[in-house]
Amino acid sequence: MPRTDDDLSPLAPLRLPVFRMLWTTWLMANVCMWMSDVAAAWMMTSLTTTPLWVALVQTASTLPVFLLGLPSGALADSLDRKRYFLVTQLWIAVVASILSVFVFLDVMSPALLLALTFANGIGLAMRWPVFSAIVPELVPRTQLPAALALNGVSMNASRIIGPLVAGALIASAGSAWVFLLNAVLSLVAAVIISRWKREHIPHPLGRERLGSAMRVGLQYVAQSYHLKGVLLRISIFFFHSTALMALLALLARGMQGGGAGTFTLLLAAMGAGAIASTAFLPGLRRRYPRDGLILRGAALQAAAMATMAWTDLVWVAVPAMFLGGAAWITTANTLSVSIQMGLPDWVRARGMSIYQMAIMGASATGAAIWGQVATWTSVPVSLAIAAATGLLAMFLANRLLPDAGMEDDLTPKRIFPAPQIHAPPPQGHVMVTIDYRIDPARAADFRELMLGEGRRSRLRHGALSWELLHDIHEPSRFVEVIVDESWTDHLRRFDRVTAADVALRDRKLAFHLGDEPPRVTRSLMETTVKTP
Repeated sequence: MPRTDDDLSPLAPLRLPVFRMLWTTWLMANVCMWMSDVAAAWMMTSLTTTPLWVALVQTASTLPVFLLGLPSGALADSLDRKRYFLVTQLWIAVVASILSVFVFLDVMSPALLLALTFANGIGLAMRWPVFSAIVPELVPRTQLPAALALNGVSMNASRIIGPLVAGALIASAGSAWVFLLNAVLSLVAAVIISRWKREHIPHPLGRERLGSAMRVGLQYVAQSYHLKGVLLRISIFFFHSTALMALLALLARGMQGGGAGTFTLLLAAMGAGAIASTAFLPGLRRRYPRDGLILRGAALQAAAMATMAWTDLVWVAVPAMFLGGAAWITTANTLSVSIQMGLPDWVRARGMSIYQMAIMGASATGAAIWGQVATWTSVPVSLAIAAATGLLAMFLANRLLPDAGMEDDLTPKRIFPAPQIHAPPPQGHVMVTIDYRIDPARAADFRELMLGEGRRSRLRHGALSWELLHDIHEPSRFVEVIVDESWTDHLRRFDRVTAADVALRDRKLAFHLGDEPPRVTRSLMETTVKTP
């Protein structure tokens, strides 16, 4: 069916009831996140005025995603995603309840606040990969960019709603009530998730072991030039841009007439800029290539940060934060679409968790570093350095590692029959050898294909190791050697074949001589078998 303008509308995914329901849940969850972050950051400024302690609130919030993102993604790729999503909301509700109790009892300290903020971050680490993996299930591929942009709208609408609600509660009733409302809203979100009618279909080969699943996720990303380029750019952007968020509470206090209301206003302006820019994203993606759009986003972000560094006037700071929000969603959405398009469904949660780990790891590190720089120098100097170096680093990334502009066809293709045996072999590694006969005159081209795309493809699918052997006595004979962790892991590779893999197989076979296909042998590696 041909695409229509309605299919490409920025609001098209909201016409789907399930997406609309879960998008509302995501909005509510993000409102809770921002309420908690604002209350924690503002509370820290009342407990201590040291810039490093204030910046560490951002670090405590984001570091768990860096530490736990990959295990969370691996679990989200193998467990019931509905139940997993539900558990994350319940976790956040419990932590918010504990926070509110400690504040009500007036026993909060800087160290305890950081510890509970870290615990809340664990819930975020669990939640983000599973929701990222769910979204492509809910919408057609043509609507995925719009769905991801709507997720950005959710994040930035919550950036307005959350701080406004939190600011009003802090001013009128106190921070404890912010954390209590956070707990209530998290429970409401959990109830909505429980109403989602999703059938979990267990994999016929059983659940993949956590350690193996994590290894395969890392291998998939490590063997993809495209994905590594995305991770580099998102790390650069958030490492530098997080300086603004980490130090914003101190900037707000230092402005003329600054206070909690100013802090809330600046956050709301950033969210408004992000929401407003989503209407222009489809046109910007058509007008500029990915790297060009990202560099423009980085330049706009740097300009916003530089302005915030040298002004104490609210009427100047508000439009600067508005432009910063527009730069944030332009860059983040462009890279989020890019990485989603480069991931097949079987490894999507793991890939997106690594993407989120890059964001949060860069944010956590950046917040600590720019907070320390501000302690050594001043908040304006720290922001100015972050702005200048961020733009320079993004320029160098585009120059040295340009986007190839090519995306593999990741449509699943189950055309290779899985091997059958009468009984599972004993536990141990499985070695697969594929015997090719190649015209010596074409051997150099075959070797280049195998050592490049051939090797990367096998490792992306989860092989432990890969080698290409060349027979010394028979120059026409090449042997591909693949080692899988177990027989079950070997069978999993047949479920991971895509249209791009089929095309690669055809290119390999084009070099093979003779009417018979290459000979395939599967052997149990006895040296890896565990004896009783």
